[in-house]
Amino acid sequence: MNKRNYQKELDKLIERTQKEGKTPKLFLHACCAPCSSYVMEYLSQYFEITIFFYNPNIAPVEEYSHRVAEIRRLIGEMEFVHPVTLVEGRYDPKEFYEMAKGLEDVPEGGERCFRCYRLRMEEAAKLAKEGGYDYFTTTLSISPLKNAQKINEIGEELAEIYKVPHLTSDFKKKNGYKRSIELSHEHALYRQNYCGCVFSKKEAMDRERLVTENRVNSNNG
Repeated sequence: MNKRNYQKELDKLIERTQKEGKTPKLFLHACCAPCSSYVMEYLSQYFEITIFFYNPNIAPVEEYSHRVAEIRRLIGEMEFVHPVTLVEGRYDPKEFYEMAKGLEDVPEGGERCFRCYRLRMEEAAKLAKEGGYDYFTTTLSISPLKNAQKINEIGEELAEIYKVPHLTSDFKKKNGYKRSIELSHEHALYRQNYCGCVFSKKEAMDRERLVTENRVNSNNG
């Protein structure tokens, strides 16, 4: 079975809508400002975008508030071809912890993360359907640490359930991740060192501690 090229599929869809002279409405789940920067710059050329900030996985609440403030600031600072607006979802961490029950010790990038993608994308799909949007998707695939195949599989499954098309994506392609870093520097964005949840924060802290210990040991050696 050939591996799908999600970026090529998106290119074809964009080409088709351009030929038809359409500007579809996109409901775009966003995890943070740095990840959203390139995605908004790129997709706002072809879509009218509503950014949906729904991330009950983020902890602590101060971190959540900081990330919302950054994405709001970024939308205000960037210039777009078509309008980009922000909708903030509810923030109820209980939703995340209930979903993560029994998966607390699963390493980052495993089943707990897949369920977290789904939790956030499902809320986006529901609201996209209710709001009469042409497509929904998420910025998550821009990260080299996120599984684009899984994200698209979940998106397509939700599209079947909620009857709203999922916009196929792998935003790290076309130097998307590189561009997101450039835009983060241009706008002096806060770039967090962990995905968002307490489990990813612990893993990030453990990694940093190991690096520090190794550095100390090599200096002492």
